Amino acid sequence: MDARIERNKQYLADLFAGQFRGHAIVADPEMSPPDWAGGDFVCVDKPFDYWGTYLTRAYEAMAARSEQLGDDNVPYVKLLTGTQLFAQAFGAPVHAFEDSPPCALPLVHSAQEADRLDTPGLDTPCVERVFAMADYVADRVGPDVPIGVPDIQSPFDIAALIWNKEDLFIAMHTDPDAVKRLIGKCNDLLRSFVQEFKRQFPNCNLCHCPIAWAPPDTGIWLSEDEVGSMSAPMFEEFCLPTLTELSDGFGGIYIHCCATADHQYPGFNRIPNLRGLNRVFQEPGPAPAITAFENRTVLINAWFDEQAMHSILDMGLPKSRFLFDIPAMPLDDAKRAYGRLRERCPRRPRPVLEWKPN
Repeated sequence: MDARIERNKQYLADLFAGQFRGHAIVADPEMSPPDWAGGDFVCVDKPFDYWGTYLTRAYEAMAARSEQLGDDNVPYVKLLTGTQLFAQAFGAPVHAFEDSPPCALPLVHSAQEADRLDTPGLDTPCVERVFAMADYVADRVGPDVPIGVPDIQSPFDIAALIWNKEDLFIAMHTDPDAVKRLIGKCNDLLRSFVQEFKRQFPNCNLCHCPIAWAPPDTGIWLSEDEVGSMSAPMFEEFCLPTLTELSDGFGGIYIHCCATADHQYPGFNRIPNLRGLNRVFQEPGPAPAITAFENRTVLINAWFDEQAMHSILDMGLPKSRFLFDIPAMPLDDAKRAYGRLRERCPRRPRPVLEWKPN
């Protein structure tokens, strides 16, 4: 891997570790969406080599865009899947769409049905296909290129895909222990999967959403998207324990959350080593998150236009840390957007420690 990418790795590692040398900027490449008809590569209806070719080309587009802009990105293979993978491993049926990723359909409706589920092993066919695809693209791109993970939902969110959601939220009041038992099974599967993925692909990238990179030993990445539908005390009871366990076990955690969840910021702040947070902001916008997480974590800002990213910079506090993900756009537009953001977010060199004799 070339020297620029190695410098980017160090720059992003410093950003997430709190050694601030300036906000980071990465850019999405222009890439036509895949053909989702029939499902993702985990679903057997789609030819395996179609997805291997698409994912390889997507990596090449990411690498080319990073080279063209000179941004802070570390290009990697992004294993695109729907949200259904871990629920599917439990036996949940899968619904495929014509033009968007597949999803899981509910498998159970009661505490009794949930308790009958066993924790799947990594030899479950849909899980095996993830490792097979990772091998497939790793052979194509070479050992220096990080291999990304599939979509990863939190243990609670996986449970919410398995257990019919209306029944699940009622059961959180009537059968809370049964809900926690299913969450525990989901946590066991997720933890085993990520441990094995790291073992098989030491040069991996654990980020699944949005486009970003961090050293794999700095934490697990996952989506926590159901928390907008529950109170803060319910979050602390049903979500915080497994998030804390995963963060402790993997050396940190990065969270994507697109829910109406500003009220969960105090709970998020109780998660140890919360290294990155990606939010799809609700009203009143980014300000509550900027205040809540100053000097606490990196706010990863994706899917915003350039004006919105500059507004976030205007709202930044003295100890804010941001990563900006420029959305896909024509190259000339991307160059202009990147140039204006880079002017406001210059990269600072690493401090050189002066050696002094004893």
